[in-house]
Amino acid sequence: MMATTKASGKQDPASTRRAARGGTGEKSTRRQNAEKGFVASKQLGENLQAVLVDLIELAMQGKQAHWNVVGHNFRDTHLQLDEIIEATREFSDTVAERMRALHAVPDGRSDVVAATTTLPEYPQGEIDTSETVDLITVRLEAVVHTMRDVHDDVDEADPTSADILHAIIERLEQLAWMVSAENRKPAARG
Repeated sequence: MMATTKASGKQDPASTRRAARGGTGEKSTRRQNAEKGFVASKQLGENLQAVLVDLIELAMQGKQAHWNVVGHNFRDTHLQLDEIIEATREFSDTVAERMRALHAVPDGRSDVVAATTTLPEYPQGEIDTSETVDLITVRLEAVVHTMRDVHDDVDEADPTSADILHAIIERLEQLAWMVSAENRKPAARG
């Protein structure tokens, strides 16, 4: 909501407040000084938040897999998981910072991530490399699915945020292909 000034009767954009998603207390972000740019709608903020929690969860599950993978081709799988984790952490930071640039408030607290992620829970304990490959592939594809689910709404509200999603989708799909190739068998010739 925008306050109006008595002298001009015009709305003062510097007084705009927007409630944050998640959490128990109401928080807001207020544009100050030279911040007169685009402000995310509630829906845009929610869509970017959905992407953010899945990216954070993917990084955490990737670390769980990294610590507990065992078996044939261990070292390559272990190092490939590091690559996925590093990319995912960078992507989550990019999305969160984009939200802040649009005056939305990202929420990456562990309880919020656990309650709102679309990723299935990762199994506890040691996991064979072959199963790890399949589990991580499913999770990479789930995050991409979330991004594709919100993409059109994000693109309509803010094409710049959609461009960020495009870059992340491209990289995560490449990583899913690369990791899943570990378990693939060549197609029959003929």
